[in-house]
Amino acid sequence: MVTEFLSYAVPSSLANFISSLYTVIDGIFVGQGVGDTALAAVNIVLPFTVVLFGIASMLAVGGGALVSKNVGANNIDKAVDIFRQVMKLLLIICIVTSLVCVIFPENIVRMLGATDNLAPMATEYLRYYAIFCTPNLVGVVLNSFVRNDNRPKLAMVSTIAGAITNIVLDYVFIFPLGMGIKGAAIATGLGQIVTVSILLPHFIRKRGVLSFGKVSMDKNIIKEVTNIGFPSFLGQLSFSIIVFLHNMALSSYMGEIGISTYSIINYITTNIYMVLLGLTFGAQPLISYNFGRKDKEKMLGFYKVNVISSLVVSISAAAVCYIFGTYIVGIFTTDAEVASLAYNGLKIACLAYIIGSVNLDTLVYYQAVEIPKFSNLISIFRSMVFLPVCLFVLPRIFGLNGIWASVLTSEIITFVVMYIIANVKKYTDIVLNKEVEVLEEAVSI
Repeated sequence: MVTEFLSYAVPSSLANFISSLYTVIDGIFVGQGVGDTALAAVNIVLPFTVVLFGIASMLAVGGGALVSKNVGANNIDKAVDIFRQVMKLLLIICIVTSLVCVIFPENIVRMLGATDNLAPMATEYLRYYAIFCTPNLVGVVLNSFVRNDNRPKLAMVSTIAGAITNIVLDYVFIFPLGMGIKGAAIATGLGQIVTVSILLPHFIRKRGVLSFGKVSMDKNIIKEVTNIGFPSFLGQLSFSIIVFLHNMALSSYMGEIGISTYSIINYITTNIYMVLLGLTFGAQPLISYNFGRKDKEKMLGFYKVNVISSLVVSISAAAVCYIFGTYIVGIFTTDAEVASLAYNGLKIACLAYIIGSVNLDTLVYYQAVEIPKFSNLISIFRSMVFLPVCLFVLPRIFGLNGIWASVLTSEIITFVVMYIIANVKKYTDIVLNKEVEVLEEAVSI
């Protein structure tokens, strides 16, 4: 079981790590080549781009869970139909989003809290990011479906190739060509085009179960996909809300230097989050497939292995942040004050991912077994209920450290509450019994 998990989780985590690493390098190039103000501008846009990633994750996880479940139950035609409907819906969303962001970028960044000083750079970054909205989101979704179609290594290769392209173009556009912040956005888009180009032949040449083709939209299937996948969107929305609330709190508490400091912390901790997300993305097809086969032992076994792996990764990452944090922070900025503030914040912020990793694993597990209401609760509790309270109370007691500790506190409370109201073993039994009853009713009819 461990070997099977690692065969999916390692390529997925490695791909996500490389993907997040190019985000870090992007931050280094922006910080060193354009300045701390540009870093703050990118951080202003981050909540919006995270929401877009959340939409892609919703379709990827919701569609992927249903595809793997139907393949496990030997319903291949339905699995293919679900895949095609998800891709059609995604393309519609991408086109509409691109048009809105290209036409109204300044309105959007103002809504996100951009100051007069940050608005011009943030507007430019969002406009050019939006031009490449389709490859940015399609790459995320196709990667997920490739994993669900039993080719996790192809997903890894495509992501790494896109990341390397992004890194090279980032340097060329920002330094030799002097394109500034728009160069970073364009490099990201072109990197995703490379990722998509590597993935497309798998579906076009029918190298797995899934393939492209004409399909009519079925509102019932789309509803089922979005219901299961919505917690992934809500999870990304949670992250977006976390960034937005921190930007607001730090802006009022410290001004633009606070946002610049937080942007550095985000660049570093995003690596931790993406590796943890990669582990859960690796576990999801295995859990969904065995859910289709009604194999309780393997479902819970993969969940347990996922939790242990996540704890090992998050604790190791926290240790790295403590030991090498000053050197890592120094890569992003030459400002001694910003560097000092960022390191002190990083030491607290990285701890949130230890307990947060378990919450993330549980969130995705409940999606894989089609109990999205508990996944939704995890997302709502950690960002919309407990975090605002923590951000209001803790800074008044602990000052700036209270802001950095807010996510950690919110994750701990969420874990305790969910442990009490949503026992994984108990609800696995319930959902499997329910599935058997539905199957028996269908046979009798």
